[in-house]
Amino acid sequence: MKKLLSLMLALVLCAGACLAFSACSSEVDYTVGICQLAEHESLDKATKGFQDALEAELEKAGKTVEFDLQVPGDPNLCSTIINAFTAKNVDLIMANATPSLTAAAEATSTIPVLGTSVTDYESTFKNNIPANVSGTSDAVAFDKQAQMMIDTLDLKAGDLVGVIYCSNESNSLIQYEAVKALFEAKSITVKPFTFSDAATELQALVNSAASECKAIYVPSDNTVADNDTIVGTICSEKKVPVFTSYASSICYASLAIDYYQLGYETGKMAAEILLGKKTPADIDIMTLQPSTVYNKELCEQLGIEVPEN
Repeated sequence: MKKLLSLMLALVLCAGACLAFSACSSEVDYTVGICQLAEHESLDKATKGFQDALEAELEKAGKTVEFDLQVPGDPNLCSTIINAFTAKNVDLIMANATPSLTAAAEATSTIPVLGTSVTDYESTFKNNIPANVSGTSDAVAFDKQAQMMIDTLDLKAGDLVGVIYCSNESNSLIQYEAVKALFEAKSITVKPFTFSDAATELQALVNSAASECKAIYVPSDNTVADNDTIVGTICSEKKVPVFTSYASSICYASLAIDYYQLGYETGKMAAEILLGKKTPADIDIMTLQPSTVYNKELCEQLGIEVPEN
């Protein structure tokens, strides 16, 4: 009986020790809140790249991280999510897309904030980027994108190019004005097709644009990107080529960056901040070199010749 009691006591003590060890081992060194505006291929890739890089860099330093990933799907909900992060006192906030970034910057001046999939930081913050904010930009030279459309579509003076964007996104207006000036310098007419509610307005808007225009340009607009299958379906039916400033399956060609790599670079920045090597104020906004991509199937469907190189 004594031996049995001793054995049972040993088992209880062993189980307790295992539970205690498990509790200790489950603790993480850092907690990072991620506010990704919406589910979309480009944004998803940026978040995955960020997580992969940060985990890899911290593992080298013997540290661990826990991610609190939230996808509001609506710009108006970003503040609610960010406020939850600040209440939780996360160690760092990663804001994926401009509405997430502005919400984070408004909510805290002490927690480090890194943006990704953000086009223009200077304009977003009126040339006064907060000291706790840095990140990566998905901006691509608009003049090169416009020239690529002119060359590949043989656009001429008097041709009409439609630009589809959401009027609620300030970055999209900036991009529209930039490409408008570039096309008009070549005597190519540009017409804006804007909307505020994708669910009720976008389909009719795209039908109008595809009926009027020789080609469609879509800037880095999160709302359009979240619904770009509507744009792609209608325009392909009407044989109207679509050029997006972000890599997308709906465009016949693009001059865009790799969003996974964009997020990966952001994750490396986060590691430097969490490990105390740098502050956001020490890190310049980073942009990536874009690559040229052609959608061979769409080009064949639209009669567009893909360059041999």
